[in-house]
Formats: sequence, C-alpha cells, structure tokens
Amino acid sequence: MRRVKLRLAGLLVEFTDREKALAQVQEWAERGTIQPIVIFGPEGCGKTALLRQASHVLKDAGYTVFHLYPLDRIFEADIEEPDIRKAFLDLAQRALSEDSLGRVAWAVFDFIREALKRKKRKIAVLADDVFQVIGVQNAAAYVKGLLNMIEHPLYDYENIVAIVATSEGVSRREIAKHLWANLMPIWNMPKNGFQEIYEKLPHPKPDYEKAWSLTGGNPRILSILYEKKWDSNTTVGELASKKRLTAFILSLNPQEREWLAEATEDPDKLFTREKLPLLDKLVDLNLIVDTLASRDPQLWVDQPPPEKDPQLGIGRHIAWQTPLHREAVKKALEEFAR
Repeated sequence: MRRVKLRLAGLLVEFTDREKALAQVQEWAERGTIQPIVIFGPEGCGKTALLRQASHVLKDAGYTVFHLYPLDRIFEADIEEPDIRKAFLDLAQRALSEDSLGRVAWAVFDFIREALKRKKRKIAVLADDVFQVIGVQNAAAYVKGLLNMIEHPLYDYENIVAIVATSEGVSRREIAKHLWANLMPIWNMPKNGFQEIYEKLPHPKPDYEKAWSLTGGNPRILSILYEKKWDSNTTVGELASKKRLTAFILSLNPQEREWLAEATEDPDKLFTREKLPLLDKLVDLNLIVDTLASRDPQLWVDQPPPEKDPQLGIGRHIAWQTPLHREAVKKALEEFAR
C-alpha cells in the first residue's frame, strides 16, 4: 500500500501504524458505506492523516474522490473528467479568496451528482472538520445530505464512501440526535505505533516512556513538545491560555471547581447526573471526550484506548484528550487558588 508523506514537527514522515484503521477503510471501499461514517476523537490524534491515507486506498480501489480539508484550505477532486475537476477547483479558489469555505462543502453534492450523471462509478467524499466552516448547528443537516446521497441518489452508482472527521464534541451531540450516521470514535495512537513516530525525531529528546506519559500517543502534542524543546511547563501554560482556562474556571461555582479538581484525578467522577452540565462545558472546550464507547473493537476506528489508565487520564466512560490537557486544567486551578 502506498503511504502518504506527512509533516510532523517540520519533518516529512511516512504515515505510520493504524493498520486496523486501514483495513477498515479497505472494507468500506469494497462494500461502500450505507451511512456516512463520522469519526470523532481528540484534537491532533491523527484523523486528518488517516483521511489522507484513506484517499490513496480509495483511489487505488478505483474511486473518484473529493477531498475537503477546509481548515488547511485544501480542496481536491480526483476525477477523470477535466471540466468537472476544473469547475470544482475554480469554485474552491473563489471560496478561498472570499473566505467562504463553507460554500465548497455544500457544493460538493452538486459536483457528485454531475459526476454520476456522466457515468455510473464508485465515488467517495472525505471531509475533515467541515462543521467548523459550515457551523456546528448545520452538522446534522450536512450528514443528512450525505445520507440522502447514499440512499436517494438522482443517478445510480457502483459504491459510495462518505467519511467525515471532527474533533468537536458539540457537533457529535448534534449528529447523535438522529440516526443519520455511523458515529465511530478514534483514539490517540497505540503505544507501539506511536513509538515509530517518536523514533523519527532527532536527539536530544526525553526517553520514550516520558514522551508517552506526556502525550498519551497524540502526534500533535508530540510535535508541539518537540518545537518547545520538550518544555512541558511552557506547553501546558500555552494550552491553558489558548483554551482560556482561567476565565473558564472563574465562571464556575465553588462546587463545580471542586468537581473539576476531582476529575483531574479520575475523569469518571464527572459521570453523574448533577455533573453533566460541567462535563458538557469541558467537551465544548475540547478538553475531554465523554461517554466513551465500550472497548469492543468493532465500534472503534483503529484500536480502542485501554479500559482505564489513570496515568494518561483515561477512565471507563470519560477521558482527558491528552495528559497535557489534564495538566493545563490543573495549572489553571492552582493559579486560581493563589
């Protein structure tokens, strides 16, 4: 299988591990998806990398592939008809210049219909974080559009694969209100696969167990730590600042702050009725992933996280996105208490 080249900490590295996930993509390529697949998981866990590798799998399987990566300002159409490809890229260029990226996300439905009007074919849509540009309130409507494309096409097709990736817990809640998608969680990389990436980074660097305990297998956190010369205190401080955690903690009442402190030791402490409003706020800030699925491998993209791992902040039902997200909250609580 061809492996896509990706940027990590300024280095060009080959897509690594995720063998189970790639096998799942190959299965979707063979059978199509009867519903859109919505993949959700921690920020920086590798969803974008997986989608880019998935495009190679699908192209090798004979698919016409439309790629939507609006946050990276990248739109591509791997289609044999040059006029459709040109029209799609022209629209994307206009949208980029006008800062109206959501137009391309919605317009892809028209281009898919035109492609199927020309001939019966296998077609795929890979969309990464489109909900941020069309608005979270439109997430369910977009997924319904993908489902209608599969279930009620204007023109016949051989197979359709629709995969959407998101980091936003809010959008997942909106989509989960309906039975329009197959919501599948993905976690940070497993320990052995993550070590392959770690080994590619030049020295000096901490020993692998230390890097693992800081990142929990998250490639983006690994990249940030490398850029910060492995200064975890600075990285934690910047994360707390970006998430505006001091203001967030100020907005909480004393009882909620106590609950939050307890959750830094055991995130499952939040899994009670009276604490759900606090849990929702933490999900909205992309600090926590809530209501984790059972660890049945069939329910996950790639390998599920361990049943529980206090060192990494993983509980049975709830988990901090990475150990550094938990440390950022701890730091903000300590500063508030001074």
